[in-house]
Amino acid sequence: IVVIATANAVNISDGLDGLAGGLLTSSFGVYAVIAAIEGKYGIAAFCLTVVGTLLSYTWFNIYPARFFMGDIGAFALGTALGVIAMQTDTIYVLPVVGAVYVMETGSVIINRLSKKLRHGKKVFLSSPIHHHFEAIGWPETKVTMRFWILGQVAGVMGLIFFLLGRYT
Repeated sequence: IVVIATANAVNISDGLDGLAGGLLTSSFGVYAVIAAIEGKYGIAAFCLTVVGTLLSYTWFNIYPARFFMGDIGAFALGTALGVIAMQTDTIYVLPVVGAVYVMETGSVIINRLSKKLRHGKKVFLSSPIHHHFEAIGWPETKVTMRFWILGQVAGVMGLIFFLLGRYT
């Protein structure tokens, strides 16, 4: 369930130029630190390799994108993130580190349920929520940068949550 949920959540987040690449860079960076703290240096090295790859990819994927991640990349990286959470025994930290993925997926679920239960009325103009912000007039680059910031804050919060759980 963790792997499938993470893979789908990352795929849902891959809707704007640079969005998924930047979010995944933060997530894998946090998991590199977690793995290193746990002494799982192979996993940490893998995560840092993914971070390096994502940085070079994102360089060409930010607006206007010249390369696209697509379903194959988003599902693969989301799957890898879910597997790493299991290998580091930090499944409880994953929703915190991936709070933006949770928010994006939650907005889709909320909009679909609302549309079904409220006779076609939606909560958001569009879902996932990054498209809602575009619909209210935010430029794509503004949405992407703001979500990156939220992803970085979520990553730090997840790391703090991990450390508190480990040392208390």
